[in-house]
Amino acid sequence: MIAQPKASHFVNGDWMEDSAGALIEVINPATGDVIARLHEATPAVLDAALASAQAAQSDWAARKPVERGRILRRAADMIRDQGESLARLETLDTGKPLQETLVADWPSGADALEYFGGLVPTVTGETIPLGGDFAYTLREPLGVCVGIGAWNYPSQIACWKSAPALAMGNAMVFKPSEITPLGALQLAEIFIEAGLPAGLFNVVQGRAAVGARLVTDPRVAKVSLTGSVPTGRKVYAAAADGVRHVTMELGGKSPLIIFEDADMESAVGAAMMANFYSAGQICSNGTRVFVQKGIKAAFLERLAARTQKIVLGDPMKMETQMGPLVSAAQVDKVMGYVNGAVAQGARLICGGAQTGMFVEPTVFADVTDTMLLAQEEVFGPVMAVLDFDTEEEVVSRSNSTDFGLAAGVFTADLSRAHRVIGALQAGTCWINTYNLTPVEMPFGGVKMSGVGRENGKAALDYYSQIKSVYVGMGPVDAPY
Repeated sequence: MIAQPKASHFVNGDWMEDSAGALIEVINPATGDVIARLHEATPAVLDAALASAQAAQSDWAARKPVERGRILRRAADMIRDQGESLARLETLDTGKPLQETLVADWPSGADALEYFGGLVPTVTGETIPLGGDFAYTLREPLGVCVGIGAWNYPSQIACWKSAPALAMGNAMVFKPSEITPLGALQLAEIFIEAGLPAGLFNVVQGRAAVGARLVTDPRVAKVSLTGSVPTGRKVYAAAADGVRHVTMELGGKSPLIIFEDADMESAVGAAMMANFYSAGQICSNGTRVFVQKGIKAAFLERLAARTQKIVLGDPMKMETQMGPLVSAAQVDKVMGYVNGAVAQGARLICGGAQTGMFVEPTVFADVTDTMLLAQEEVFGPVMAVLDFDTEEEVVSRSNSTDFGLAAGVFTADLSRAHRVIGALQAGTCWINTYNLTPVEMPFGGVKMSGVGRENGKAALDYYSQIKSVYVGMGPVDAPY
């Protein structure tokens, strides 16, 4: 199936092509077929995108917030109306099962547009009484923002970044991953059809060099990246050189702690969702599953039984529960961790095999903190099960990582649940569930997992700046 868009880029309200840019072949992970051919953005394309964004932004910021919100909510409705066709495109682009993309990817993006469209009219400043004088604050947009997306949730990420940016009166130039570049183009077209003025959301294609040119352009006020820690370091440093605002949503090696009193079926189900959904290609996954020793054997037995029933196959079939990994390079990386875990002495409970682009859902037990499987982000369907004795021990071991994106706790003792969550060094946490990320809740990490937040009211703070105004009500008292 071919998914060739009208052109490689969407700039100033219309499709744009420049065949001088390097070729990008878009591969369907499930079949290996080339489904689209795009070109990287040339300097001319980038200049057109940034210039149109800069030209359109001030008029957009001057509109009433409710008017901006109305357009975003209209775009959300259009996404929902086109839900099935957009989900199929997402499945072609990413290899995710259709049963996922129909409910998780574009629907989450639509939720973000609707949420921020409704929230932005409520954003106000404050007045500060100072005796006879007073001061007030305004919350203003930043200007032109750059969004750099990841390949695992390409369309959701495009919406998560553009929704608060546009709601607050900014413009955005968005560069999707070159591996999954198609959804963002559809979003750009939907925005125009919903009434968004031309230039406010531009999509340009490219690899790392294109992102670097965007990040360092003097017209850019803010950079929002979703990606790996190594990429985040480079982008953060480049943005800092221009003293630009940043949001960095980076990787994780998150702990999921299961105490002996946890509901077994729920805990097993959450561990599976935290490792196997989207073939494990989720940054917030709970890939270090700490199980208290008293229930370890029973947990592993039930986990293996349920894991072995997961249906791998054609992601376009609704019965398929797990599709391929996104690329051959990702398969090689994941299998490297599988083979390394075996070599380091981890006990393979189930899975571990590869067929083409498909990797079986895999569970390792008896994993220790020093194994690479417990230290590095795998980004594939590989679960590491570690055991523990006490609460104090598991908290200490959970925090012994440079990452701090997410964490989860399963227990019937809610006092312990809140106490443990309070002690864990992670930005996004769950109690008796995992990986639920409603747009109403801020999402992001601490330590090496990033800075800033996406979603929730907090996201608007990262796409705006405060102006303070002092109002003198009497004559100036000068000492000279």
